[in-house]
Amino acid sequence: MSLDSAQIEQWRGWIGRSERHVEYLHRECMRRYAAASGGELDVEARQPSLGHWAYFLPTVAADGVGVDGHPLRGGFLPPVTLPRRMFAAAEIRFERPLQLDVEAELVATIRDVKHRAGKSGELVLIELDRVLSQQGIVRLSERQTIVYRDAGAPTPAVEDAGLTAGAGDERWLPGAVDLFRYSAATFNGHRIHYDLPYATMEEGYPGLVVHGPLTATRLHAYAARRLGRAPARFAFRAVAPLFCEQPVLLRPGGIENEIVAVRCDGITAMIATAD
Repeated sequence: MSLDSAQIEQWRGWIGRSERHVEYLHRECMRRYAAASGGELDVEARQPSLGHWAYFLPTVAADGVGVDGHPLRGGFLPPVTLPRRMFAAAEIRFERPLQLDVEAELVATIRDVKHRAGKSGELVLIELDRVLSQQGIVRLSERQTIVYRDAGAPTPAVEDAGLTAGAGDERWLPGAVDLFRYSAATFNGHRIHYDLPYATMEEGYPGLVVHGPLTATRLHAYAARRLGRAPARFAFRAVAPLFCEQPVLLRPGGIENEIVAVRCDGITAMIATAD
């Protein structure tokens, strides 16, 4: 698919658009998120890593869902025509803990729409700023990067190289039930996470794809265990897909405050920093 400059400029017209949502932060939603992401269920004592993703979920009627399971294009986000969509990166700053069973406000603003073209094909990157407040006090701020891309060639199967966990590494084996529960807890209908025929035959993956946010949540929790407390700032970038029933190593990265998720073939799938 080739994009022309007029299309790109039309989508850039969405820059600056904002929307505001108000929601009651039910503790049971947080508990379900904790259960789905491997956290502790006593959310009153300790909130799970990245638990704010349990709230302000996109909700559309059945006739507003596309064939991939995502809401149809258009509306708040521009109607980008590239077929594949992924939550590619985020930087989150935690100011204060969320108050459960209290009303909260989320303001989302489209900061930028960028077009890139290279060896991997065409990309459209949308930068989205989100600020979550309660009682007029900012609890956290987040900048998300959502990427749209060409369909591209099928993704090759990943061969398990039998990686050995080193000192300080943690092994994680995401299974089909884990992916389904996380999709349910976040109201994520993207079919690559639970519909194997769709994931393999339509989107060309060798198996069910692990959610990027689920991997980020596991890395955030790993960072908190290493630091002995929850990080004040956490950023991540997805660089390769992870697949269901294949082991992942969570381990320190190559620089200070860096942690990574390494695929069973030795490829780094996600890079994060926590401080």
